[in-house]
Amino acid sequence: MATILDGKKTAEKIRNGLAERIKGVKPGLAVVLVGNDPASVTYVASKEKACSEIGIFSEIHRLPESAKQQELISLVKKLSSESRIHGILVQLPLPPNVDKDEVIESIAVEKDVDGFTRLNMGGLASGRKCIFPCTPKGIIRLLDEYGIPIEGKNVVVIGRGQSVGKPLALMLINRSATVTVCHSKTKNLEDHAKKADILIAAVGKPDFITADMIKEGAVVIDVGINRINGRLCGDVDFESVKKKAGFITPVPGGVGPMTVAMLLENTVECFERSEHSKTNKN
Repeated sequence: MATILDGKKTAEKIRNGLAERIKGVKPGLAVVLVGNDPASVTYVASKEKACSEIGIFSEIHRLPESAKQQELISLVKKLSSESRIHGILVQLPLPPNVDKDEVIESIAVEKDVDGFTRLNMGGLASGRKCIFPCTPKGIIRLLDEYGIPIEGKNVVVIGRGQSVGKPLALMLINRSATVTVCHSKTKNLEDHAKKADILIAAVGKPDFITADMIKEGAVVIDVGINRINGRLCGDVDFESVKKKAGFITPVPGGVGPMTVAMLLENTVECFERSEHSKTNKN
């Protein structure tokens, strides 16, 4: 039976450490929410609550679904220039009439707490210092917390999205893992999955990974969040896979809380770099 990788417990430990770290100061996070997508509204509320609990100032900027791209970019640029704001997050997805990449690029790179701007992604690709995307960073931190080695391991990432799959693959390569990225066009995906010491599923398909797709004792990380008939489930068939895996993340309570904890940590780190920069100028 697999050991549960408790993201909720690990995230709480990280949040407590951050609360101590920022006592007496006030990092600021601005979140931009366009439209009323139920999942996005829920995510933003949870981020706002998490900020409040550890002492980060946060403000939510809500725009209607009909908001024009230039209106959104103007808001982001305005927030980028405000000294009380140290991190900016544009909640995705954006409406189809808005160019996501253009909006992301309007965020000041030093305030890009999601790590999605080209400069941060380029830094990640070249192994230079950058702001790491929250979910991949949270996954790596969870593996480290449980003492699971990454170096030299065969890691299979199923999913090549911009927010998880691609940056996570780069982060794992930078940690000297041997990484295979699978996706919808991959042939014999099951054969790749069975070779994984660490299998990470980020495909958005409920119960996609079954016990016969993993090798005995594998580490299984489930990034998926799917709602089926009111039930929250991941991309992994948890009940069958936990009997064969060595370690596994639950849904909920696995990767999700770690993503929020890394958003808080990125905000604090952006604040600290800003303060350090001010000190050096004086």
